[in-house]
Amino acid sequence: MATFLYRLGRFSFRRRRLVALLWVVVLAACAFAAAKAPTAPEDGFSMPGTESQKAFDLLDQRFPGGNSNAADARIVFVAPEGQKVTAGPNKAAIEKIVADVAGGDQVKGALDPFKMAGAVSKDGTTAYSTVSYDVQSIDLTTATKKALEDTAEKGRDAGLTVELGGSALVPESEMGGTTELVGVAAAAVVLLITFGSLAAAGLPLLTAIVGIGVGVASIVAIGMSTTTTTLALMLGLAVGIDYALFIVSRYRTERAEGHGAEEAAARAVGTAGSAVVFAGLTVVIALAGLAVVGIPVLTKMGLAAASTVVIAVLVAMTLLPALLGFFQKAVLPRSRRKGHGGQRAKDGRPNLGTRWARFVIRRPLAVLVLGILGLGLISVPALDLQLGMPGDEAKSTSTTQRRAYDALADGFGPGFNGPLTVVVDAKAAKDPKAAAAQAAEQLTATRGVVVTTPPAFNEAGDTAVLTAVPATGPSSEDTTELVRTIRDEARGLESGTGATMLVTGATAVNIDVSQKVTDALVPYLALVVGLAFLLLMVVFRSLLVPLKAALGFLLSVTAAFGTIVAVFQWGWLADALGVEQTGPVMSMMPIFLIGVVFGLAMDYEVFLVTRMREAYVHGERPGEAIVTGFRHSARVVGAAAVIMIAVFAGFIGMSESMIKMMGVGLASAVFFDAFVVRMTVVPAVLALLGDRAWWLPKWLAKVLPQVDVEGEKLNHGGPAAPAPAPAEEPAPDPVRV
Repeated sequence: MATFLYRLGRFSFRRRRLVALLWVVVLAACAFAAAKAPTAPEDGFSMPGTESQKAFDLLDQRFPGGNSNAADARIVFVAPEGQKVTAGPNKAAIEKIVADVAGGDQVKGALDPFKMAGAVSKDGTTAYSTVSYDVQSIDLTTATKKALEDTAEKGRDAGLTVELGGSALVPESEMGGTTELVGVAAAAVVLLITFGSLAAAGLPLLTAIVGIGVGVASIVAIGMSTTTTTLALMLGLAVGIDYALFIVSRYRTERAEGHGAEEAAARAVGTAGSAVVFAGLTVVIALAGLAVVGIPVLTKMGLAAASTVVIAVLVAMTLLPALLGFFQKAVLPRSRRKGHGGQRAKDGRPNLGTRWARFVIRRPLAVLVLGILGLGLISVPALDLQLGMPGDEAKSTSTTQRRAYDALADGFGPGFNGPLTVVVDAKAAKDPKAAAAQAAEQLTATRGVVVTTPPAFNEAGDTAVLTAVPATGPSSEDTTELVRTIRDEARGLESGTGATMLVTGATAVNIDVSQKVTDALVPYLALVVGLAFLLLMVVFRSLLVPLKAALGFLLSVTAAFGTIVAVFQWGWLADALGVEQTGPVMSMMPIFLIGVVFGLAMDYEVFLVTRMREAYVHGERPGEAIVTGFRHSARVVGAAAVIMIAVFAGFIGMSESMIKMMGVGLASAVFFDAFVVRMTVVPAVLALLGDRAWWLPKWLAKVLPQVDVEGEKLNHGGPAAPAPAPAEEPAPDPVRV
């Protein structure tokens, strides 16, 4: 591995113009393809094999032209204080608004609340109209959305309170925000402080931008939606900077040890690049493994992000050494650029990483216990983890969707915002109408259901749709229990009439997602952790180091869950983070966070421990190897973690609930993993284990391939030396830094 990457780094350095030009061409081609690609369809949320999805599929099949994924809107009218919506002027204004909306483009129909049963509250203060469209929300034109908003303004001008809800108002997925730019700026500052050179700080940013440019443009070009690309953008930027950071840092170290620019670049790619390749593989395994869950949108997000990580690795292996050829001296510390040799002298002094490592190995047991107890305390809120699919109730009170949600809850009851759609498949029943009527009676008699609509049949008369309104809100545990009860009662209906009753809707979907994620969690962990364990066993040639890495990951991820629960359920620091409404955690968040955090955790494990392994292989004692690893890697790993935290924290400012939650979860997980687990728990465990940490059975050592991540072959003659090149070949193009 090290030999191959050494040659690749040398080739890229020597053919820097060609390599740089090729990447520019690739970036331009991907950008052109993305610009010419048609607008990607909206990511439909499907869950094959679940009852909710079966019900949706049945509706599409038995109600042709109905399009269960089509956009809809709900216009909520609230009369002025002391008045009713049924009063003459108010009623006339509402009917005028509904008629105007019904005549708009892309509108399939708009229901008059005064001609629809149950659309006016019992106290007469609130009414609503449901607007259905012919297309999905992503296909709604700006003119159609503006027409809807304009009609709401007309109602407000008439003295009514008018609010809007529904999928027609779902904003387009965000690709970034101002806070993301702040994250990138913070990364630039950290890089500048770490390296003390504009060129050294700029190269990781430049290569990361090229990587995510190629990755995201490719994803858009093949037709994936912007929702899918958000994770790819987030991870591609973070790992792109980190991977380049490690290679640039190793290049500077090799130069300080007396190697010429070309040799230093080749060695940096051969050694640090080997760690980058294996770190990238662990991230790819974790992301691609999300396909095990069986939720298509999660699979797409994982594969898209994994492809971007692969591109980030390729950029670090080829474009970065090419750019080092243009900035041979500019990336070095100022003392080295001036020829004082100050860096080599500085390397002999104990730095902060060295002092911290020595502190830990003097008190390993106390440090280990303190670190585990601290993470355990932060993990306590995770015991109260509640999963759900937050809807309009999780939005800010400044949005019309949230105000519409609250108005409907006040006027019609908390369960009105989470109606259950019940589909009766009576094709096998002798009397479909009687079967549907029995289903309606059964639903009405079920405790917890306040309203049941009459069955609505399709043209063939073999399928009916009913709506059951719960007494409790959509995120209530009582509503979840109600769905389970209805599904249990459906068995009796089938045995008595031959008709099948399926329950779907937001609450039912949430239950099915939670169950599907729970069922997939153990197989997912077994697959991802198992593959990563084998990979790390090859890298470190040890049994206990990979085991320690996996257990450390569990500490990090549970602490991250505790942070998410504390913020998004309990409301701690909610105002500071822009979380205006607490509620359940996204159902997909646990398995998603586990996948991403596992990959990132293994990144820091590889970067930090490979340097320890390298020192141990070269003859140092276990304690000395720990100190050596920290002397060379602690500062860079710390800088990489701060950069990744800054990038992830930038996504906290985005309005989409899941993206905000991802930002908080990933930023906190990186902090816990890098600074508590890898910087504290890991050296403490290694110090306690001593030589046993690097033990590997002889029979297993013979079976495992020798990948030479430490670059041992490079230190003993290495590959056949190519024709020598000038060690200080000046950059062909003048570059001012």
